[in-house]
Amino acid sequence: MATMTMVKALNAGLRRILEEDDKALIMGEDVGRLGGVFRVTDALQKDFGAERVVDTPLAESGIIGTAIGLALRGYRPICEIQFDGFVYPAFDQLVSQLAKIPNRSGGRVRLPVVVRIPYGGGIGAIEHHSESPEAYFAHTAGLKVVTCADPNDAYWMIRQAAASDDPVIFFEPKRRYHAKAEVDTTGAPLGLHDARVARTGSAATLIAYGPTVDVALNAASAAAEEGVELEVVDLRSLSPIDWEPLEASLRKTGRAIVVHEAPGTLGMGSEIAARLSERCFYSLEAPVLRVTGYDVPYPASRLEDDYLPNLDRVLDAVDRSLEY
Repeated sequence: MATMTMVKALNAGLRRILEEDDKALIMGEDVGRLGGVFRVTDALQKDFGAERVVDTPLAESGIIGTAIGLALRGYRPICEIQFDGFVYPAFDQLVSQLAKIPNRSGGRVRLPVVVRIPYGGGIGAIEHHSESPEAYFAHTAGLKVVTCADPNDAYWMIRQAAASDDPVIFFEPKRRYHAKAEVDTTGAPLGLHDARVARTGSAATLIAYGPTVDVALNAASAAAEEGVELEVVDLRSLSPIDWEPLEASLRKTGRAIVVHEAPGTLGMGSEIAARLSERCFYSLEAPVLRVTGYDVPYPASRLEDDYLPNLDRVLDAVDRSLEY
C-alpha cells in the first residue's frame, strides 16, 4: 500500500502500461516535455522517449483521428484532451468514427483507444475549463465511459481501460486530482465496469460518480450525526452502468438521490431515475430525486460554488425524500 494523490496514481498506472506493452503510447497537447498541464504524464517522455509520449499539435480532431489510424495498425493509443471543454472539436471523430468502426466492420476491426478527459468544476477555472460532457458519450453506442473517484480506482481503472479492446472515454475529476488516499498496487481490483458501495446505510441511497462521490460521502457523514444512515454507491462506469448494486441498494432503502455536476435535463441522473423506477417500482417509497448542476452554461468561477451540488443541497434532497 502506498499513499498518493490521484495525479501520482494515474502517472503510476500509465507508467505500468508503457512498461508492459510496447504497442501502448500516450499522445496529446503538452503531455511530453511539460508532463501535461496537471502533470499526470510527468517524466514519462524522459523515460520512454518522444515516440511513445508524443506532444501533438493543438488540434483535438487530429489527435483522435491519428489515434484511430494508429489503432488500425495495431497500436494502443492513450490520448489526453487537455480540458473537458476542448473535447468538442474532436466530437465527430469520437462519435462518428471511433464509436462506429468496430460495428461497421462486423467486429473484425477493434479500436483499443483510451481518451483521457479531465472534467468537472471546483478549481476556479476560466470558461471552457469546467465542463461535464459525460452524457454525450454515454449516449453514444460503441463507446465505453468510465470515471474514477479516488487514487486507487485511478491507478487500476486507467490500466484496465488501456487493456480493453474497445474505445474507452476515461473521465478524471480534476478537483480530486490532489486528494490523497492509499493505493493497493498489488491487490485485485474491481472490474472496470463494476459499481461499488462506498458506504452502507438503510435510510436512502446516494448515487454518485467522479467528483460527487466525495460530496455524497460527506453528506452521509453529516446525516449520520443526526441518526440518518445513508448508503453511497459510486457508479464508476457510466456506460455500461452496473445496475445490480443500484437495484439491490434501492430495494433495501426504498429511496434514491442521484448526484452529478452536469446539468439535470437529459443528464445521467435522468436515465438512472427512469431505469430504477422501471425496475424497482414496488420498492420505491419516494420518487428518485436528482441533485445536479443547473441548466445554464457553467458560470464564472466566483459563482461556481452556487452551481455545484454541495452537502446542503444533497441533505435537502434527502429530507424531501424522507418526507414522502
